[in-house]
Amino acid sequence: MRTLIVVPARYASQRLPGKPLVQIAGRSMVSRVAAMAAKAAAALGDAESVVATDDARIEAHCRELGIPAVMTDPALPSGTDRALAAVDALGTSPEVVVNLQGDSPFTPPEHVVAVATAARESGADAATPYVRLTWEALDAFRLHKKETPFSGTTLVHDRDGRALWFSKNLIPAMRKEAALRAAGDPSPVCRHIGLYAYRLEALRTYVGLPEGRYEQLEGLEQLRLLENGMSIQCVEVEPDRIAIPGIDTAEDVALAERLVARFGDPLEV
Repeated sequence: MRTLIVVPARYASQRLPGKPLVQIAGRSMVSRVAAMAAKAAAALGDAESVVATDDARIEAHCRELGIPAVMTDPALPSGTDRALAAVDALGTSPEVVVNLQGDSPFTPPEHVVAVATAARESGADAATPYVRLTWEALDAFRLHKKETPFSGTTLVHDRDGRALWFSKNLIPAMRKEAALRAAGDPSPVCRHIGLYAYRLEALRTYVGLPEGRYEQLEGLEQLRLLENGMSIQCVEVEPDRIAIPGIDTAEDVALAERLVARFGDPLEV
């Protein structure tokens, strides 16, 4: 096995307790993410997927549906730590570990394949995807950030696709935006998608590092890698058909169900 796709699924959530078991259009959120992970693993070939949970109720639900699952320490601070714990619980040593967030039920398998492949082939410590925004999408993104400034992340990368920085602010600043708009789509703004593939040795290094200063300030864990001189390969992908970055509240669940009704269920395509 060259790649292990891990779906961290923690029961506790202040805004949506038992979040992985919440139903979205007739399917639990964890089963939706696990199905996407399994599709990606099949597409990659030499890969497997597993749910990493901290709660017996989630583990039992997965077992009932035939989804591979492992128990991990409830005290682990992040999904990234839980992904590494899953590797150790399984007693395996994959070349690449993908952290597919358990509250992102509409992540296309193609995105997972893209970052796993980039982590294998680029020589970087990690890989992550982004979408280059059209001007229309950028305008909508700006309006959204006026209401919720710390939602949504942008990034800049060098000519080889290596990440230079990630921020909750909109980067890069554009001094001559009008001229850029006149030139047509796309804009120069890259919206980050919170999906990561790590080389196993880099994941172990990352988990052993203290929280970084800019990681604390921005609330972005990937900055710990950059602050410590590690590399992240950025991979451009197509926008999600159902564009909702994560499910954190009952309102998000309602929105997700409306989007499924409008665009169709990705699991039935």
